[in-house]
Amino acid sequence: MPMHIPAPTRVEAAGNQPKLIDEYVGRVNSGTDGVSIAHMRSPSGWVEPGQVPEFDEYTIVLRGMIRVDHHDGTLDVHAGQAVYTRKGEWIRYSTPGEEGAEYIAVCLPAFSPETVHRDPE
Repeated sequence: MPMHIPAPTRVEAAGNQPKLIDEYVGRVNSGTDGVSIAHMRSPSGWVEPGQVPEFDEYTIVLRGMIRVDHHDGTLDVHAGQAVYTRKGEWIRYSTPGEEGAEYIAVCLPAFSPETVHRDPE
C-alpha cells in the first residue's frame, strides 16, 4: 500500500548559520533508511563542515547557487543544474551567493548523522 506523507519534518542543520532542512522521505520523517529526500534552504554565506559521507548524494538546485568543494577543486552549481557526489569522497557545501540557495537533496542510502563523517570543528 502506498505511504502518504502529509508533511515534512524540520531537522537540524550543521553549519555556521541556520539552514532549513525539511525531510520528506528518510529516517526521521518516514522511517526510510534506503533513501532520503529533503528540501533545503540556506542563507547567503552559509558554510557546512567538510564531510566524507557513506552515501551518494544527488542535489538539484532550484534557486541560487551552491558551491561544492572537493579534493580536486570547486564546483559552482546554479539553479536548473544538479550535482552528484559519491560516497567516500571529501566534500564541503556552501552558499556564497547573495541570494543563498534552495535545493532538493536525495541521499542513497538515507542521510544519518552517524554516516556523514563531518570534519572536526
